[in-house]
Amino acid sequence: MPGRTLRKRNRSRIVAATAVAVGASLVLAACGSTKDTGSDSAGGGTGKVGVILPLLTSPFWQSYNDYVPKMATSEGVEALKTVNSNSDPSQQITDINNELNQGVKGLVVAPLDSAAIEAGLDQAERKGVPVVAVDVAPDKGKVAMVVRADNVAYGEKACDYLGRHVTSGKVVQIMGDLASVNGRDRSEAFRSCVKKKYPKLKVLEIPAKWESDTAAAQLGTLLNANPDIKGIYMQAGGVYLAPTLQTLKSKGMLKTAGQSGHIVIVSNDGIPQEFDAIRKGQIDATVSQPADAYAKYGMYYIKAAMEGKTFKPGPTDHDSTIVRLSSGILEDQLPAPLVTKDNVDDPKLWGNTVK
Repeated sequence: MPGRTLRKRNRSRIVAATAVAVGASLVLAACGSTKDTGSDSAGGGTGKVGVILPLLTSPFWQSYNDYVPKMATSEGVEALKTVNSNSDPSQQITDINNELNQGVKGLVVAPLDSAAIEAGLDQAERKGVPVVAVDVAPDKGKVAMVVRADNVAYGEKACDYLGRHVTSGKVVQIMGDLASVNGRDRSEAFRSCVKKKYPKLKVLEIPAKWESDTAAAQLGTLLNANPDIKGIYMQAGGVYLAPTLQTLKSKGMLKTAGQSGHIVIVSNDGIPQEFDAIRKGQIDATVSQPADAYAKYGMYYIKAAMEGKTFKPGPTDHDSTIVRLSSGILEDQLPAPLVTKDNVDDPKLWGNTVK
């Protein structure tokens, strides 16, 4: 009988251990973004990481590019020199393949086109290389995490600011590339918010595709036909600020805040140039898109992915929330505050830390 008794004891221990494991799993699930460590990983937490930029003609992406090596060092990531896809989605796929052929163990990519990026993500998945997407979420394809702010909130914040300061009349939305989920989210959120909350505003739209020349040309044409414009929402100050101000100036329509005829302007990005424009009264507000945090958490999540760690929806320890998108992909939605003359000098804003 000793053998049977021993077997009973072993079974009891197994049942008890299983109950503890199940209980621990339930605790982890309840903790939202608590991470689990898997046994398999592409690089075992080590190895070179490729970082692919969408463009470098915007001060926002120039700042992000400057933050990347600093944040890679602070997060213990061996990042290669960044690669610039120069606003070309096809080139971005080539860049991904080139990095994979160099044997990188992880990729941090800022997609130009939410649909086209799938081809590059598929190549990475076939090679077992994890990818973190920064700023733009892919429509399809496998990524370990999307590091991004809530772009719907960008459009809504711009809408509410304009709606509070322009009671009626025409406002212009200078949109981004609608092939990007960012352009779509910001555009639809602004449009829907105005329709629902500020019906006395009439929205005119410029599909500028993140191109400064396109923005300037179309804004000039629109202002010729509509000299009574009262507000402008720029979806990317990094590429639209300079051409917008120059176009208004050339037409004698650049009036500072408080002056008669001032056009209320809200932007997105949070670059130093926008902050200076707010201080001068040329524009009124911007949503600070966190270039520093994009770089930091891009590195944080790619290291975690290389170590085989995964995450769950829920609040994080860095004042953000991980959400599951309709595609099933997880996105860490980082905070992006509205900046006005009241808080433009806040030293905590990354746009005030850039030298």
